[in-house]
Amino acid sequence: MAGGTKRLPRAVREQQMLDAAVTVFAENGFRDTSMDSIAAKAEISKPMLYLYYGSKDELFAACIERESSKFMDAMSIGFNPALRQRDQARTVIKEFLRFVDENQESWRVLYRVAVGTTNFSDLVTTSRKRITEMVAVLIKRGTTVDADDIDFELTAVALVGAGEAVADRISEGDVDLETATDLLVGITWRGLKGVGTHGNVEPAAENT
Repeated sequence: MAGGTKRLPRAVREQQMLDAAVTVFAENGFRDTSMDSIAAKAEISKPMLYLYYGSKDELFAACIERESSKFMDAMSIGFNPALRQRDQARTVIKEFLRFVDENQESWRVLYRVAVGTTNFSDLVTTSRKRITEMVAVLIKRGTTVDADDIDFELTAVALVGAGEAVADRISEGDVDLETATDLLVGITWRGLKGVGTHGNVEPAAENT
């Protein structure tokens, strides 16, 4: 327990604290989480927790930064311009949903707790913007005719929004990964076919 904690390297101890904080924030939300409960979860003393993170705000910001980085790393792994457009779309979607499936507490902290906490919503907005930009690049790369940048951007916003809604269901255990992936790929592909102000922009022809 807190009184008998072993001496660990600082970097290891920091990760231990962040792991505990993510779990408690995901369970209780920001307002109802106390530093006492996080210290207890991490099996350390509260003074030690304050030594590493001077306030609950500072600790929560560190959680958001770490979990956002993990999320973006997962998305980057799936983003491969060498793939055909449909294969690329499925890969990105599956990596996105796989992250949520394997990191449900992380997802809840990023897209529920942080979004609802005024001081931290901007951090999530930045992460969402980066993902939207990646999706817009994917859409633009795969189309055969020119369209305005706003067409690609708004389609990406819509697809990311749909992805977040499906991810929420995964984080609650309401749907399995493969079913969610198939559903979202179908939605995404229909969205790609409709890019353009006149709704006649088709995805690039794919070699079989």
